[in-house]
Amino acid sequence: MGEYEPKIEVQFPEIVQVAKGSTVRLECFALGNPVPSISWRRVDGVPFARKVDVRKTSGVMEIPYFQQEDAGTYECVAENSKGRNSVQGKLSFFASPQLIEKPQDVQKPIDDSLVWECKATGKPKPSYRWMKNGENLEPTEERVQVINGALSITHLALSDIGMYQCVAGNKYGEVYSNAELRVIAVAPDFSQNQLKSHTLVKEGGDVLIECKPKMSPRGSISWRKGNDALRESSRIAVLESGSLRISNVSKSDAGSYTCVAHNQFGEASSLGNLLVKEPTIITTAPNTLDVTVGESIILPCQVSYDPSLELKFTWFFNEQLIHFGSHGGYFEKVGGQHSAGDIMIRNIQLRHAGKYTCAVQTKVDSSSIATDLIVRGPPGPPTSIHVEEITDTTATLSWRPGPDNHSPITAYTIQARTPFSLGWQAVSTVPEVVGGSHLTATVIELNPWVEYEFRVLASNAVGTGEPSKPSKKARTKDTVPKVTPANVSGGGGSRSELVITWEPVPEELQNGAGFGYVVAFRPFGSTGWMQAAVPSPEASKYVFKNETILPFSPFQVKVGVYNNKGEGPFGPVITIYSAEEEPGRAPSRLRAKSLSASDVEVSWKALPWSTSKKRVLGYELRYWEKNEKEDASSVLRTVGNRTLAIIQGLKGSSTYYITVRAYNTAGTGPPSPVVNITTKKPPPSQPPSKVMWNTSNSKIILNWEQVKPLENESEVMGYKVMYRRNRFSRPNVMETNTTSVELSLPTDEEYIIQIKPFGEGGEGSSSRQITIPRISGPNAIGSASSVSTLSALSTIALSLTARTSL
Repeated sequence: MGEYEPKIEVQFPEIVQVAKGSTVRLECFALGNPVPSISWRRVDGVPFARKVDVRKTSGVMEIPYFQQEDAGTYECVAENSKGRNSVQGKLSFFASPQLIEKPQDVQKPIDDSLVWECKATGKPKPSYRWMKNGENLEPTEERVQVINGALSITHLALSDIGMYQCVAGNKYGEVYSNAELRVIAVAPDFSQNQLKSHTLVKEGGDVLIECKPKMSPRGSISWRKGNDALRESSRIAVLESGSLRISNVSKSDAGSYTCVAHNQFGEASSLGNLLVKEPTIITTAPNTLDVTVGESIILPCQVSYDPSLELKFTWFFNEQLIHFGSHGGYFEKVGGQHSAGDIMIRNIQLRHAGKYTCAVQTKVDSSSIATDLIVRGPPGPPTSIHVEEITDTTATLSWRPGPDNHSPITAYTIQARTPFSLGWQAVSTVPEVVGGSHLTATVIELNPWVEYEFRVLASNAVGTGEPSKPSKKARTKDTVPKVTPANVSGGGGSRSELVITWEPVPEELQNGAGFGYVVAFRPFGSTGWMQAAVPSPEASKYVFKNETILPFSPFQVKVGVYNNKGEGPFGPVITIYSAEEEPGRAPSRLRAKSLSASDVEVSWKALPWSTSKKRVLGYELRYWEKNEKEDASSVLRTVGNRTLAIIQGLKGSSTYYITVRAYNTAGTGPPSPVVNITTKKPPPSQPPSKVMWNTSNSKIILNWEQVKPLENESEVMGYKVMYRRNRFSRPNVMETNTTSVELSLPTDEEYIIQIKPFGEGGEGSSSRQITIPRISGPNAIGSASSVSTLSALSTIALSLTARTSL
């Protein structure tokens, strides 16, 4: 057919009515060659809202949720290279009525007025009409009017009672809203709201006696006092509400009052009594009290009040209610009389300073009084501690005073702490006593090259307060060291060695970095010193080795100090001997003798005791069991020129090998020949049994059964009886080779007794501890059952029988 301009074949009506909230769909289809493009626009130029959906390919425009602002003229434009064509149509908005304000059921007194609002939205704008009991309401009286949908009725009558409907409508529909009108006509009635039978008021106060009868219509209200009509005055007034107000009440106002209500339907009255009470007056005058921390104080609250009323006391601290029994137990009520609400504050602290209010309340009135409490205490901590200047031994400090807590600051104390001190220590200052007016001081006698922290404490007449926060850490300047090592000594070591030892100088006394020691020494009698530097501050030993050094040769030695600032002093000169040689000979005539199952006595001939190059400082005994190797031997050392020792803690019936060597600081000499010895059999393991005792004429007689040793135990040679007066006294020991003993002891004392056997193997197991009580009669007997080996401190129950001679 060839190319031609667009021709719109499908188009929308010129006017389209669209309901509120609905979706409108416009379609525009055009023919043409080339294929025309379709576009949409509003003729008034308003841009499309985001909700509008335009489908260019299909020529459809869709507007959802249609609203008033979407109404207008829309144009569809078809266009290609040969030309353009368009078509227009108008979208018109309409909405059926919707109520936005409805009348509500209402109850009104007769002769009152009524206004019911009724409002609706819609397009076109709705019109209104009212219906009563299903019939159109045609206002025939001037008191009934309908204006812009609002219904008003004045001077309500009983004939106005009914069900009303508001009807709002346009050409697209109508909406209805119902409401009921009830008109009440009631004679005055006090049954639901009687006057208070008793109204309390303080003399000089104001009172309101309410009168609220139920009545419709509202009529008149009058008052009587007693039987007489009440006359209004500047003090007495009947309010518009009908209530009675009396100002500046006096005693003469007391009595009965009657409220009388009247309307066209009747009359009613209600009676109440007015009671005039004495006013509540706090007789304690406002005050400011002064107290010191730790003291206790009573805050008074004395009251004059009407005795027929009940008083209630309430206390506040800085406007916060005080709960007695809490607050750490500081607050306590102490007012013992009905007219006293005194409280005590115990052990007052600084935080208790402030305003205390005593509030008194009765059914009639209330009153309050405030007391300001000033608490004097030690000063608060100073602030802003600064190290202004620091030298090697001094530091100048400054600070600001803390609160003086109502007592002037009289002095400051400065304390210091270092990594080496045990907590905070008081320091010396210039001036020696830092007065309360001083805010700077110089700390003296500090150690050089030490990191210090300082704090300040303030004092006043009450005491010394809390310390300030520590200052920033500050290090004193370095200087030449002045303290030399302590306890310089030495000796020992290996052949050709001179060993020198000392206690290291503490870090806080080293006075600077690069600290070390200078060790100076010379053979005794020489003039020149040899020196060696030891650069480690922790060092405590120096060893000089030279093959020319003779054993046990005396040297003069002194130890000095140095650091990066220079050399310090030397300590005093002392004499130290070089290393000595081990003893060169072995002890002779070694003998061993078994004393018991666990003890062996060893003796030998001593080596010559001298201060030669091979001194003998003592002897070393080595011993081991027959089935052990010498490497596992035990060692016992003696000191000095002793030639006898006892080895203890050995096994019974066992063979031991023993050897002896001399020793000195260089080591041990050659061993003596080995001797062997066999220990005795072990002592009896069974304790004495069936121990019996009796007392007679200041004597205690003990008897027990013979102990029979086991096959591998030594024979019993006798018994040891140990007795003492109490647990803390020293025991006495008596030996016997029989199974009884008689002790001549006063019987008016309590005794503790134990018995044990002994033999050549030593002492055996002890009997149970026996307690013989104080005996008042001339004769008594007792026994203790035998048990296996027990602790000497265990106790036993005794059965006693006392005999009294006639």
